[in-house]
Amino acid sequence: MNEEKQEPMIEMTAGEMLHNARTTGRRKREIATIAKLLCIREDFLMALEEGNYRFIPEDVYILGFARSYAVELGLDPDEVIAKLKRELGLISEEEKEEEKICEPKQSIKIDKALLLKYYKISLDYVKKHWLWFASGAGVLVVLIVLIALLAGGSKPEVQDVAANTETTVVAATVVKEPDFRYPVREKFEAKNRKESRVVLQAEKESWVKIEDARGSSVFSRVLIPGDVYYMPLGDKFKATFGNVGAIDVWVDGQLVKKLGPANTKKSGISMAPDALKAVGFAE
Repeated sequence: MNEEKQEPMIEMTAGEMLHNARTTGRRKREIATIAKLLCIREDFLMALEEGNYRFIPEDVYILGFARSYAVELGLDPDEVIAKLKRELGLISEEEKEEEKICEPKQSIKIDKALLLKYYKISLDYVKKHWLWFASGAGVLVVLIVLIALLAGGSKPEVQDVAANTETTVVAATVVKEPDFRYPVREKFEAKNRKESRVVLQAEKESWVKIEDARGSSVFSRVLIPGDVYYMPLGDKFKATFGNVGAIDVWVDGQLVKKLGPANTKKSGISMAPDALKAVGFAE
């Protein structure tokens, strides 16, 4: 019987990752459209996809264009840049040492014969001293019974704790789900749905980036009309919108006024619920 031959997995280059993200899936896009949005020449973006990196004059521009392109396509920019640096030979000695540290360690081989030997020795020991083990088990049963009897006398305290816990749960804030203005297409970070005070929905296509207090990106992708993003709890997050007028912002179930005009990029917007409420609610 002929066995099926499996071809080895081939890791994609940085250019192939960019091309694949742009041309596959439900979010197929044209280079011309992205070039206008990012203000980067079409031939430069095409050179990135084709791996013709030297067509772009300087390494700093290659890395800068690639990072912006990766963010626009919803890819992890750090992963793309790291791959691109390896392809260009720009990895520093420090980065090489970090890669060595991250290499998976060899698995420890287990000697099955040795395990079987110790298993037989242990089994023989239990057979010779079975009376000790039986006595120990009897003592353990007695201790469990005594603990159960002693615990029975503290039932009222347990009930008090349960009552307090129930009160705490009732007192917890229940976040209302927004009455979205547009049919929901796809939900991102839905794990935050029950507790998220700030929710975003795209009216039109817009790039959205959310950063924490340290400036690290926690969310970055292009939202398509109808897409919803549930913000994590906290008042230290800031947002950047590629098209700020295309995003509906909901706070505690209420729609906030637009944070800026359409077709305008705006950065450093506080996503703190109180700060957004101060903008005012839409009528």
